[in-house]
Amino acid sequence: SMKTQRFYALGALLIASLISCSEPPPTFHGKTNPTRLSEWGLFERSSANLTPTKFNMVYRPANQLFSDYAQKLRTIWIPQGLQAQLVGDELTYPVGTIVSKTFFYPTDSSGLLQRKEEVIAESIDLSANRLIETRLLVKRSSGWEAFPYVWNPEGTEAFLRVAGSSKALNLRGDGSNSEFVYFVPNKNQCAGCHVTAHPDGEMHPLGAVAKQLSGSFTYPDNVNNSQLDEMVARGWLDSDADIQTPPSWLDPSETLADRALAYLSMNCGHCHNPNGAADTSNLILTGQHEQPVNMGVCKPPVAAGGGAGDRLYSIVPGHPAESILIYRMQSAEPDEMMPELGRALVHERGVDLISQWIVSLAGSCS
Repeated sequence: SMKTQRFYALGALLIASLISCSEPPPTFHGKTNPTRLSEWGLFERSSANLTPTKFNMVYRPANQLFSDYAQKLRTIWIPQGLQAQLVGDELTYPVGTIVSKTFFYPTDSSGLLQRKEEVIAESIDLSANRLIETRLLVKRSSGWEAFPYVWNPEGTEAFLRVAGSSKALNLRGDGSNSEFVYFVPNKNQCAGCHVTAHPDGEMHPLGAVAKQLSGSFTYPDNVNNSQLDEMVARGWLDSDADIQTPPSWLDPSETLADRALAYLSMNCGHCHNPNGAADTSNLILTGQHEQPVNMGVCKPPVAAGGGAGDRLYSIVPGHPAESILIYRMQSAEPDEMMPELGRALVHERGVDLISQWIVSLAGSCS
């Protein structure tokens, strides 16, 4: 009837107008490198909050990398109509995918930065946090490319800094202050971690991988799905194979050994893997080691130089203070500390975990 047709026409008009006044999707720049982060259209910034648009999926890897106690807001966006492929337990993203990671610090009422372990954030409250940088990994036809954007002091815009940047920061926590220089990596340094197969491998994400996304995350609809399920729900993935979620180093219900290996794998495994930049050290910290010695137990250093701190072995069972691994985790000297990039401060909780694990190891190095 005429009435029904008019009703449908009105309905279509209403839907069209709702779509037109809703936020636009992000913009994939396939060839140009925008100066301003806002040109990608990934976030909505009000005076109160920085929030990823609804087109993004906020995610959190099962294990998080330590970065000088910075908080992180992570997003993935895949353009409409495109899908990632899951082959075995490897995710391959389509051209146009943008993965973002925004680094920020909580502040107290006087604006001083506060040192806290990472908490889950789906939006950043700008009255209680200071924005530092946003890193993008963009999948172009030639492969992944990295773009570091540094936020201005007002937190109103972030600008591309291909050569990297540094900021002197002061962190307060546990009654003590840590003054340190926060480094934003340049494009080549991004490859230092994101190319895990050397020398000719390609850049790829480290956190937005199938294993790390197989864990659950509470989305606004409060369904405690795996993050791969959320990708399926968004049409970004055909099906979510049954991928085993790795133990989290933060999960007290996991064994000490599993937690320690999960921590080492996330923080050290991008170099210390069978094909990685540190393969000359013969130290494998991804859990792929065949013998305890490959993981460092009673293993003399190959090329540590002064970084060995006069210690004889990477790991001495029962004795963290005699282990090169702990010495290098506790160092903040550029030619000694591990990891070499991405931190200037010592991760005390990480050192405690790996020390406890070494104490638990049986045997001795003769």
